[in-house]
Amino acid sequence: MRILLVEDDHPLGRTMLEMLRADQHTVDWLDDGQQALNALVDEHFDLAILDLTLPRVDGLDIVRHTRQQGNQLPIIILTARAELQEKLQGLDAGADDYLTKPFAMAELKARIKAITRRGSSTNRDELIVGQLALDTASGQLTLGSKPITLTRSEFQILQYMMRHPDQVATRRRLEEQLYGWEPGAESNALEVHVHHLRRRVGKATIRTIRGVGYLLDSQAACGALECP
Repeated sequence: MRILLVEDDHPLGRTMLEMLRADQHTVDWLDDGQQALNALVDEHFDLAILDLTLPRVDGLDIVRHTRQQGNQLPIIILTARAELQEKLQGLDAGADDYLTKPFAMAELKARIKAITRRGSSTNRDELIVGQLALDTASGQLTLGSKPITLTRSEFQILQYMMRHPDQVATRRRLEEQLYGWEPGAESNALEVHVHHLRRRVGKATIRTIRGVGYLLDSQAACGALECP
């Protein structure tokens, strides 16, 4: 999952960056409200974690603008503003959750899981497409009854595609899942990861859309089973 972290407390930001990446997320970190607003317009993220007191543009204004643009990106406000009225303002502006500082990282992780479950077709930390079942908490893939261990990059790619089955995932979108704004790997790295994934899940399951990207075929993922 690709997360936008907006936090101007640098020691806290670095700690959160490290811990979120340790959970297999791709995380982009900004410390400026205007930059965050621009990023939310120009880029795709799966979740935003947003401080309120930010340089140039306040976090509440970012939430309001994001919702006015029709963007339903899950947003967690993370702030020192602890008054009930401030919390109500944040939720009324369109935030999905509101967590006050100081906080426990375990609680933030639990809230991230709760929000991402709301958009999932299941009530567990699991994505299911045909015979593919991906535990998003552990990164473990099961094909039918066969467990398959994925690398971090394979997990990031497959997780995105399983959240969007039968939809074209562009090269840029998949590379964002892998690297965010960090310098990427060699130009053919994505093809290598997809090649390895195909060996694990079946060549027909991941189709190449020439000149655009890739598509996870839910019918092919069913294998010999009858899809609903």
